[in-house]
Amino acid sequence: MRKYRIIISGGGTGGHIFPAISIANEFKERFPDSEILFVGADNRMEMERVPAAGYNIVGLPVSGFDRAQLFRNVNVMRRLFISLHLAKKTIREFKPDIVIGVGGYASGPTLWVAASQGIPTLIQEQNSYAGITNKLLAKKATKICVAYDGMEKFFPKNKIVLTGNPVRKSLFSDPSENKWDGSKIKSDACRFFSLTSEKKTILVIGGSLGARTINRSIQTHLEEISASGVQVIWQTGRFYYSDAQEALKLYENAPVCCSDFISRMDYAYAAADLVISRAGAGTISELCLLQKPVILVPSPNVAEDHQTKNAMALVEKGAAILVTDRDAEMSLVPKALEVVNDEECLRNLSRQIAGLAIPDSAERIVDEIISIIE
Repeated sequence: MRKYRIIISGGGTGGHIFPAISIANEFKERFPDSEILFVGADNRMEMERVPAAGYNIVGLPVSGFDRAQLFRNVNVMRRLFISLHLAKKTIREFKPDIVIGVGGYASGPTLWVAASQGIPTLIQEQNSYAGITNKLLAKKATKICVAYDGMEKFFPKNKIVLTGNPVRKSLFSDPSENKWDGSKIKSDACRFFSLTSEKKTILVIGGSLGARTINRSIQTHLEEISASGVQVIWQTGRFYYSDAQEALKLYENAPVCCSDFISRMDYAYAAADLVISRAGAGTISELCLLQKPVILVPSPNVAEDHQTKNAMALVEKGAAILVTDRDAEMSLVPKALEVVNDEECLRNLSRQIAGLAIPDSAERIVDEIISIIE
C-alpha cells in the first residue's frame, strides 16, 4: 500500500479544527502508514488541540487583517511574508502529495504556496458564505468540498463537491456507524447533569469561549426560567462563568446546570429538547445530524457576517428559528420557553433540520483526496 503524505492547514476556532482532525482521523484509519502534518497559526487553539489529537503541527506567525485600524496591517503584511517563507520551507521538506485547507489564517499562505508549486490542493469550505481567502484560493484549487447547496456563486461549479462538514464522532451513541439515537441515553444524560428526564430541557451553548449576548440573555431571565418548570444546561464559556455563578446565587433552586465547559456533549445533546446556539458551521452540521430543534443567535463579530448567512440557510427551509444578537437579551428566553413547550413546533423543526444532514462527511472528503492523488 502506498504511503501517502498530506498536509492539513487552517484553524483558529473549533469550527475549523474539529473538521480538520476528523479528516485526519479518517485518513489515518484508512491508511495507517500515511504521514499527516498540520500547519496552523501560532498562538491559536490548533497549536494545543492538534498535538492533543496525536498529530504534529507547524505554526505560522500569520494573522488576520485589521479592517478597523488599517495602519496595523503593516505588521500583518510582515507576518504574512514570513509565513509564506515558512510554508514554502515546510512544503519543500515534507513533500506532500496534497495540501488541504480547512479555513483560518494559516490556510491562505500554505495553500497558495502549494498551488504555486503545482501540488494539488483541496479546500473544505464549512460555511454557506465563502470567505475572501477561500474565494481567492479556489482559482487554483483542484476540488472544493462544501456543506451547502448554491456554492457555485462563490466557486467554479466544476470543482464543487457536496460533502457536508465532518463532525465529532464522540457525539454519536453509536460512533462506529455515525448513528444517533438520543432516546437510548437521555435518562443517563439527565442524571449526568443532575436533572430529571421528566421535564423539558434547553441546552445553551455559545462556543468554547462563550457568547456574551447569549449569557446575558439567560442571566436576565433567570426568574422566568425558575418559574417555568423547564430545565437548562448552560455552558457559559470560560470568560463568563464567574458572572453566571454570581447571578445564580439569587436563584439557588433554579433547575439550571451551569458550567464553563461541557465534557460530555453527547449527553448534553441527548438531554436537550431544544438548543440555543451561535450559528457556526460545525455546530449547525452537528445539529442537523442529531436532528435537534434549535434557536440560532448568529454572532455579529465574524467576517462577512457568515453566521447570519449560515442561519438563514436553515431558517428559509423551516429548519431553525433565528433571534438576532441585538434582540436576544429581551426576546431569546421568552421565545425558547414558548418553543420548548410546543410539541408540534419541536417536531417540525426536528424533521426539517434532519433533512439537511449529510452523513459520512469525513469519508466523502477522504474519497475526494484519494481520487485527486491517484
